[in-house]
Amino acid sequence: MIQEFKDFIAKGNVMDMAVGIIIGAAFTAIVTSLVDDLINPIISLFMGGIDFSGMGVRLSEGEDGAVFAYGNFIMALINFLIIAWVVFMLVKMVNRVKESASKPEEEAPEEPAGPTQEELLVEIRDALKAR
Repeated sequence: MIQEFKDFIAKGNVMDMAVGIIIGAAFTAIVTSLVDDLINPIISLFMGGIDFSGMGVRLSEGEDGAVFAYGNFIMALINFLIIAWVVFMLVKMVNRVKESASKPEEEAPEEPAGPTQEELLVEIRDALKAR
């Protein structure tokens, strides 16, 4: 059972997935900083100094009352759209690289094909008739 687990972990797919998750977590931190530190101030500038993260509606009285924080949702939505756009661009770039790597093989001139089966049978027939 342990050897089977080691074989499973050693497969390329599992390792690729682990690397993807780690890079994705680091990338999320970068995108969050991009949105919080660069994009939000620009949006805030055009919207008269509004900060989305602080937006919300208090649902009950008091300091500890429930708050409907729709501003945090707007920020999460902006983060998602930016991450989705960047992932889309990365996938598009990877596909373009894969296509360019496979083109030389596809564009290589084909070797002249040998005689067809019918041509070989005609030659055999003619050779047998000549005897």
